Amino acid sequence: MSGIKELDQCYVASTYGRFPAVLKEGKGSEVFDEDGKRYIDMGSGIGVNLFGYSDEVWKQAVVEQLNALQHTSNLYYTGPCAKLAEQLCRRTGLKKVFFCNSGAEANECAIKAARRYAEINLGPEYTTIITLNNSFHGRTLTTLAATGQAKFHELFQPLTPGFVHADANDLEGLEVLLKAYPTAAVMIECVQGEGGVNVLETSYIEGITKLAETYGFLLIDDEVQTGNGRTGKLFAYMHTDVVPDIVTTAKGLGGGLPIGACMLGGKVQDIFHPGDNGSTFGGNPAVCAGALANLNRLDEAFLEEVNRKSAHIFERLSNQPGIRSLSGKGLMIGIEPEQGTAASLAQKILEGGVLVLTAGGNKVRLLPPLNIPDELLDEALDVILQAFASQKG
Repeated sequence: MSGIKELDQCYVASTYGRFPAVLKEGKGSEVFDEDGKRYIDMGSGIGVNLFGYSDEVWKQAVVEQLNALQHTSNLYYTGPCAKLAEQLCRRTGLKKVFFCNSGAEANECAIKAARRYAEINLGPEYTTIITLNNSFHGRTLTTLAATGQAKFHELFQPLTPGFVHADANDLEGLEVLLKAYPTAAVMIECVQGEGGVNVLETSYIEGITKLAETYGFLLIDDEVQTGNGRTGKLFAYMHTDVVPDIVTTAKGLGGGLPIGACMLGGKVQDIFHPGDNGSTFGGNPAVCAGALANLNRLDEAFLEEVNRKSAHIFERLSNQPGIRSLSGKGLMIGIEPEQGTAASLAQKILEGGVLVLTAGGNKVRLLPPLNIPDELLDEALDVILQAFASQKG
């Protein structure tokens, strides 16, 4: 066992089931461990490293800002924070942004905004947030309660009350809950990442907005993983004609530094007043400078390349030995094996020099850097295909 592994196991809280690799340095879509073994990264830090490791544009923006002003409190104005908020609002049509440090915090902010809106506009009893089974919204007590997977609830009772869960793509079932519970908001992921890379039907998402007109609730769209170009659009809801009332994002926006953003639409743009919410590091200038560098490159031409690579992956993996099914959108893809477990396959793929993730529903999950070169993508797919084929007996 390496010294790093020994230190980790001795001193770091045992909250992660780590793969047996000590990563040391990387560039682009490749990363090397402490022994010099090279891996192609098809997980990008769970969708964080949009442009891979040590991206020069992102790094330059962050370093320049570090040399000027690395942090100041939110008692003062800073340029990167204001400019990033402007860019997000202009490109989404949403009106204001609350910055924080993570997707869970962004989702907490969305829940706060929805409950405050409902109290004012619907009545104090309208506190319920309806989320979907197989969803994942974070690991705080409140966002765990929002998460529609019982396995995450078992150890930490009592969770924050006020959440009920509906089946995805079932509008009739959703309306049953709307009639039973005074509802402040319905919260969805357009593609459920951790829950199995499950794509919501467009008709279902659009149907929720019609129900919102009847019942008065808000639509919250959790784009922590699907946002920032991951699905081939800037945000996954843009594959539909729907504009949610609140959109949250994180992960890829920061490109490797922690950030969360809760984007507020017209109904809730002024729901918060000074002191109603806050975050010491929210809107940090260095993080926001890096996020701006990422966002500025996600133009239509780049997103077309994301969709081209996505089509190539689906083509190469379709109807191949050992693969039962494929799911996902853009460069967010789930692969269900015919035999064996996703965890054992991920380990086998790691041994072949490729990093992948797993997801619910016994799936191997792919979240490669959006700019992964074609030759590295095909090399990684060769390893993945070989691993799946070897499971077929």
